[in-house]
Amino acid sequence: MRRIPSILGDPCWTVCLVGEEQSGKLAQVTAGLRHGPDPSGSGKRITSGFSYWGLESTVAWAHACNDLYYPVMRESIGSFSRRWRAMTQTLPDGPLHYVSLGPGTGQKDQALLRYLDSRGRSGCYIPVDVSAEMLRLAQREALEHLHVPPADVLPVQLDFSMPANLDRLCALIRHAVGDEPVVFSLLGNTLANFDNDTQLLALLAEKLLRPQDRFLLEVASTAGQDEAAARAAAHEYENSPRFREFVTSALMQYTDLQIDMNSLTCEGLVEDDRALKIKVVYRNRTGGPLELTLPDRSTVPFPDQDTIRLLLSRKYTPAGLEKMLVDARVTKVGETHDVGHAAFDRPAFGLALLMLQCADAAPPPAPRAPGPNPFRD
Repeated sequence: MRRIPSILGDPCWTVCLVGEEQSGKLAQVTAGLRHGPDPSGSGKRITSGFSYWGLESTVAWAHACNDLYYPVMRESIGSFSRRWRAMTQTLPDGPLHYVSLGPGTGQKDQALLRYLDSRGRSGCYIPVDVSAEMLRLAQREALEHLHVPPADVLPVQLDFSMPANLDRLCALIRHAVGDEPVVFSLLGNTLANFDNDTQLLALLAEKLLRPQDRFLLEVASTAGQDEAAARAAAHEYENSPRFREFVTSALMQYTDLQIDMNSLTCEGLVEDDRALKIKVVYRNRTGGPLELTLPDRSTVPFPDQDTIRLLLSRKYTPAGLEKMLVDARVTKVGETHDVGHAAFDRPAFGLALLMLQCADAAPPPAPRAPGPNPFRD
């Protein structure tokens, strides 16, 4: 292990810590596609994370983020540096370690790391994602032109939505950083992709956050919540050819379905008073039954008008966001809201960037030296 740092100086190499058995992830994908028929988009599904799992999906996502017809993510990336700078006064003092949950293309991580690097406050950088390909893409982009030592970069391939995985991740982080403060992040409206979004935020806060830590959360927001607003939210996704290629890439990877882009729809719904919910579904419109072959070579029926949910997203109302934070037992120590201009056919959609800490935060303990880094000499 002492020889690894010299190897990491070559950008062609990436060291990745694999935190779970990958064959089990393939079984999860297969289980999601075995659900019974449901024309509403609540049956068969590719659950969050697996939409990005694999080389084809990673490349398709990178292309979608640069699509002029997909403003949701493009504007989120373009404005992040400015919004992040408004959060920096809420950071703890001293060196900071950064744990990025779902780093995406790495461009937002670069903005955060560049700030820490320019002030001599950089600690470890630990990107965490279910996709090894996404980790490699994100790490390359995040560290470009920065001075983060290779030995301080620990990519972790892990599904952070599972409690047992979070326990292992927490143990790794504590060993690496000791009692020094950590900034965790969940950016790009990733939280909205999960069915149980509030439960996930509560789980992350419970398992990961200590009083000295901070949690940077980015979510999409809406100023209105009615059927017209829901249709307008869905329309944002439908307009992008690159986004459509991205969401169907997982379907092509895990099934033998012949993809017809006309069978892909984005459906906007009002989720109580908390959010606009967007389901991206693939519907069998052939007029007859089909049969899907899954990764384990088994087959499942795909009747006419049955659906496969490819992606779930949300835009949160102010009240819905506040309630989610209370239920997750986290409090805001800083926030910015970017709200777009309302149009005649839709309300103002925007982005909220929140700096959070655990609700029962007490004064942090005296610093304890971190354990030895296995990637250092």
